[in-house]
Amino acid sequence: MKIGVLGSGLMGKEAARDLIDSNGVTAVGLADIDLTRAQQVVDQLHSSKLTAYQVNASDEMELATYMRQFDVIINALFYSFNETVAKVAIQVGVNSVDLGGHIGHMTDRVLALKEDAKAAGVTLIPDLGVAPGMINILSGHGASKLNQLESIKLYVGGIPVKPEAPIEYNHVFSMEGVFDHYTDPSLIIRNGIKQEISSLTEVERVYFKQFGPLEAFHTSGGTSTLSLSYPNLKTLEYKTIRYPGHAEKFKLLVDLNLTKADYEVDVNGQKIKPREVFLKVLDPIVELGEKDDAVLLRVVVSGEKEGKPATYEYEMTTYKDRNTNVTAMARATANTISVVAQMIGTGTISQKGVYPPEKIVIGDTYMKEMEKRGVTITETESVEKPWVNT
Repeated sequence: MKIGVLGSGLMGKEAARDLIDSNGVTAVGLADIDLTRAQQVVDQLHSSKLTAYQVNASDEMELATYMRQFDVIINALFYSFNETVAKVAIQVGVNSVDLGGHIGHMTDRVLALKEDAKAAGVTLIPDLGVAPGMINILSGHGASKLNQLESIKLYVGGIPVKPEAPIEYNHVFSMEGVFDHYTDPSLIIRNGIKQEISSLTEVERVYFKQFGPLEAFHTSGGTSTLSLSYPNLKTLEYKTIRYPGHAEKFKLLVDLNLTKADYEVDVNGQKIKPREVFLKVLDPIVELGEKDDAVLLRVVVSGEKEGKPATYEYEMTTYKDRNTNVTAMARATANTISVVAQMIGTGTISQKGVYPPEKIVIGDTYMKEMEKRGVTITETESVEKPWVNT
């Protein structure tokens, strides 16, 4: 199969790395508006399968010319391109996957193309990162094992292995994105009622092996499409994992309007956005650099199975790959989108249209493929056993 990647940034590069190492992939394209940047990645990865292309994703004709050469497109561009890439994929009859983007309802716009994609005979799957992405696939896998689904609880965090003061956090994706997740309200379902709750609230203690006590708290965007896919849920919550005390520190910064996107103050007659200043102040403090990171994930899916209460729990702890210097977040994210793209390319996923990950990705196959890549996801089953009189 031939797979084209859009974007030669970190996620595009790591998806390309996995694709060239996969036996079923015969050719890989890596496209960027800057050909030199794409060629540098190709030179680093050093594979005869891999070719650099110059493509301006804002030019739909250029995009179409590139995309029609491949069986599947991996869109690793900024989320604002997701709808355009999806529409061009339908136009040229090529399957496509992306890393998601719930800001501005971008994923909703891609999902709205379902009938067009079905008519064109292509498969489109948005939201294929970690959260959303991996958590959706595992939620869907757990839900498929239950006769009745009642609750999904999600815990995810990218954290430094060795935390440093003052906020014990190093960013593994855009700090602007982190600010949005901390500032915007979190969508939850509680007692069967869909509602919004303030982010950075309802802090709870969580534990993972090889780590001391951690905390988890509500943040926006994490529940993604799950409330639509499973409208009868009694409980749906997404919480971000950090080291203890992080939520309290950032709650103060949010309350002081230092993270608010549309807020300005007058300083000596000049309009200043505190958020922009704060981002610059934080940059050297939160830069990951050569430090080791880890991604922690727990998905708890509960309901009924054969008339008895049942819970399926999925857990993952992934670390930075010191051999390749690839961060844990990049490993978990890029491998997820690469694995699913290949599942489409091989026909393992064959439905046509646009689907959220929880409704189309085969959990068992996905977990086995991630295991091959050193990303181990464990499943724990807890089903109430029938009482037997002995």
